[in-house]
Amino acid sequence: MTRLTTLHVAKEAHKFSSAHYTIFSATERERLHGHNYFVSARIVAKMGNNGFSADYNVYKRRIKVLCDKYDEYMLLPEFSPFQTLETVGDEIHATFDGKVLKFPADETWVLPIANVTVEELSHLLLNELLTAENDPDLIEVELTVSSGSGQSGSATWTAE
Repeated sequence: MTRLTTLHVAKEAHKFSSAHYTIFSATERERLHGHNYFVSARIVAKMGNNGFSADYNVYKRRIKVLCDKYDEYMLLPEFSPFQTLETVGDEIHATFDGKVLKFPADETWVLPIANVTVEELSHLLLNELLTAENDPDLIEVELTVSSGSGQSGSATWTAE
């Protein structure tokens, strides 16, 4: 019988502050605002003969790098059907419902997602977390992004 262990990684350092707005339709969006996002992970792996499964330190470092990458940036969705983005000089112009919002290009991440939500961010960060070389004993990884107390979204990867 294969022994599995579930590790939970939720460190105080696994956070980032970013600005965004959620787009609801062609004519409705939130006002520009920010969140202090928190990132945590649940990792299921095979128990090794050495008494541990996945290395906490590897995943703590990877999550910290992801959080540092997005800290203090404006986040914009590249694939929203209701918004167009254009780089104009050193600015990114986001056109929504006839209004142009201008953001400094060097302070903005254009993300390969449809909307800046905890759901989309959890999938994006999970994919980025798993692009690095993975432990062959990994069974499942669930990454959760929280935008405040009681508000979170998770994405799950399962080994084939």
